[in-house]
Amino acid sequence: MRQLVGAQNVNAEVEATMGAEDFAYMLEAKPGCYVFIGNGEGDHRSAGHGLGPCNLHNPSYDFNDALIPIGASYWVRLAESYLPQT
Repeated sequence: MRQLVGAQNVNAEVEATMGAEDFAYMLEAKPGCYVFIGNGEGDHRSAGHGLGPCNLHNPSYDFNDALIPIGASYWVRLAESYLPQT
């Protein structure tokens, strides 16, 4: 992610959360991690969603569609770095 958006935009020090406790069952089968991409400060939200950012599972949550290219690029680069170059 640092290569994609710059080190100044990546926070690798994230407080532990129980946000996906069911994900732990997947990690028992395969190694992995949970990635937070961020959703901004709420500037992308329409007036009908209220002010400011909000978390998932909130009736006013509105995903920031501008993050789709960044998220997709992250996963492509991750797969490219993991798979052998042929």
